[in-house]
Amino acid sequence: MVPRASFARAARRTLRPQCSHTPNNRRTLASAKSAGYSYETGEVNGIKFASRDIPGPTTQLALVARAGTRFQVFPGFAEGLEKFAFKSTHKRSSLRITRESELLGAELFAYHSRENLVIGAKFLRDDLPYFTELLGEVISKTRFTRHELHEEVIRVIKLNQKSILANTDQMALNSAHSVAFHRGLGTALHPTSSVPITQYLHEQELAMFSQAAYAKPNFAIVANGASHDELEKWVGEFYNDSPATPPKDFPAIETKPSKYYGGEERIAHDGGNNMIIAFPGSGAYTGGHYKPEIAVLSSLLGGQSYIKWSPGFSLLARACKAQTQAHVSTRNLSYSDAGLLTISMEGKASHIRDASQAVVEILQAISGGDIERDDIQKAVAKAKFRTLEAGQNIGTGLELTGAGLVQSGKPSNLDGIAEAIEGVTEDAVKKAARSLLEGKATVSTVGDLFVLPFAEEIGLNV
Repeated sequence: MVPRASFARAARRTLRPQCSHTPNNRRTLASAKSAGYSYETGEVNGIKFASRDIPGPTTQLALVARAGTRFQVFPGFAEGLEKFAFKSTHKRSSLRITRESELLGAELFAYHSRENLVIGAKFLRDDLPYFTELLGEVISKTRFTRHELHEEVIRVIKLNQKSILANTDQMALNSAHSVAFHRGLGTALHPTSSVPITQYLHEQELAMFSQAAYAKPNFAIVANGASHDELEKWVGEFYNDSPATPPKDFPAIETKPSKYYGGEERIAHDGGNNMIIAFPGSGAYTGGHYKPEIAVLSSLLGGQSYIKWSPGFSLLARACKAQTQAHVSTRNLSYSDAGLLTISMEGKASHIRDASQAVVEILQAISGGDIERDDIQKAVAKAKFRTLEAGQNIGTGLELTGAGLVQSGKPSNLDGIAEAIEGVTEDAVKKAARSLLEGKATVSTVGDLFVLPFAEEIGLNV
């Protein structure tokens, strides 16, 4: 038996060199490239696809179509198409799809954003052929029946409309997009209760829209945890029925460039208080409208703390410390050819009023150069982390990659974005803040309008 003292001495000798190298190891991890999270892309039979073969027993597969609310030809069509996902097809009933997916232990999902419609599944790795076939069946063989439309789809849409009436945060965000972009990106993410969707939403027109939305140039397939060769094989086999071009006897999906307008809208509501101050932001990296200085400015403004027991380094977190009943956050909403930098405030009306004044004062201070270099460095690091984290996240990465393939034929380059953010200078941030203040802002206010300020009262141009 080895004496305990000898064992302890050997352990200390073994651990000592490892401990001395710990700082270098940590630095290496922090500066590591994101090569392990890049996608391998391809095209088969006119269909773009991408895969990321992450080792593991499960796979997540998604079909990303350019069919969000921006591209819908009539009100409610994006949500209608989303709700019809995994309903009855010409091959299988919705009950059979449900039963088979449950037997395989899988999860099915469908959602839409302002630009994209995403349908997909999470499943065990060996079941890739079944779910690749299922998604192909959903986009090419769904039966748009009248009874499912009226008894299930429209009924659920109307329930969502009622929930939005009480959601002041969603109401303010929809208002901000409408004021900023009017049509296209300005279309509400979900149709409001005042929209007469039954006037537009019919099964025949929805079926025609699906042919345009699921035409081969308009969607891409993305997989996490799947072999590239395997995905290529099954996509080539199961997607031959997808139309090569949209139907000619139906309104085409418009892809006009987005235009920023700006302005102000005020909505009285007794269910809560929300105020959004927005400016032209940064578009997606793949669309050629990316502005890394906006990402840094968003982190610099902040409002939320991500460090426990600390208010955070961001300027808004420090400036609004006294407004304890106002929640402030800043983020850049990126789209293919535009972006919206939003500063959201939620809580007590009087605290929001004071916080909104602080937002303008801080932007004026940044544009005037009254800012510490240390704060800029922290903002650059935070912006880089947010970007890499979003790309590493499986759900976010699927939509970003699919959208990039549809828009430009290439996925988002995380390393390129990170390098662009690292290259942002203090002068670039000051110039960005100055241009926002000189241009037209977007201000959307929901709640107690007697207390909540007008844009002019806090010094903004609308």
